[in-house]
Amino acid sequence: MIRRPSLLLLTAGAAGLAALANGLSAAAAPASSAESATRLGAAIGTDLASRDLKSAQRGRQLDLREQAARSAEQRLQVAAAALAKAQPASAGATPSGASGTGAVPADPQAERWDELARIYQAMKPKAAAGVFEQLSMDVQVAVAQRMRERATAAILAAMTPKGAAVLTMAMAKQPPASGG
Repeated sequence: MIRRPSLLLLTAGAAGLAALANGLSAAAAPASSAESATRLGAAIGTDLASRDLKSAQRGRQLDLREQAARSAEQRLQVAAAALAKAQPASAGATPSGASGTGAVPADPQAERWDELARIYQAMKPKAAAGVFEQLSMDVQVAVAQRMRERATAAILAAMTPKGAAVLTMAMAKQPPASGG
């Protein structure tokens, strides 16, 4: 008779083989996970290095911008100091900063003429010409000399030929207005 192995013996053999296989897989698993951790670690390290590089580049750019701003500020301070030195010499007794623009007209009447010139330039040429011809010749000349050439030309074109000729002759005899 053939002896069959007992069920207990077969179960013990299977358990031994399973234990051996588990032991081998446990010994191989740390090496495999260490490899994947190394790849992951390398990817993270590469990402961090690229971020650090970009951050350093941004820092350098900001430093350069800051240096450029400081340089521009120094140039502006030098220019302002030079302007402040030149202004009292050219302005004489006029206090600096008396008006918001820094350009103080020598004659208060000149400011009024400039304002009238701006008003007539803003008007339509035909309407401005009708009023302009009724003004005294001195006022016409003073205002026309302070207007832009285009505006003066448009108003002269809208005036009567006689009025335009008289104003042109008067302007030709007058020296050009200063500051306008």
